[in-house]
Amino acid sequence: QVQLVESGGGLVQPGGSLKLSCVVSGSIVEIYTMGWYRQAPGKMREPVADITSGSVTGDADFVKGRFTISRDNAKNTVYLQMNSLKREDTAVYYCKAEVVVVTPDDYWGQGTQVTVSS
Repeated sequence: QVQLVESGGGLVQPGGSLKLSCVVSGSIVEIYTMGWYRQAPGKMREPVADITSGSVTGDADFVKGRFTISRDNAKNTVYLQMNSLKREDTAVYYCKAEVVVVTPDDYWGQGTQVTVSS
């Protein structure tokens, strides 16, 4: 089985920074694209950023210039560095990874809460 465990969420003031991490473990043959999503109360889950196995990245417009996604393939880990946080960034942040066990499948983490408030 495959597990994704996020960490790094918490309470931060507007303008502050947080760095999220997501470690993938289990019977992994290969990890393709990894990404971050978020879901605010009463809203749909939305993509934030993703990164391919070759480190090609994609970002949502609302995070450009503020968030940076990266990965360490040796550690099966993806990161999300979040700077200049705004109140509207408050949400549960989820990690997703496309993992090959036998065939490629998407796996999700349990989520980590990010709250931006003064």
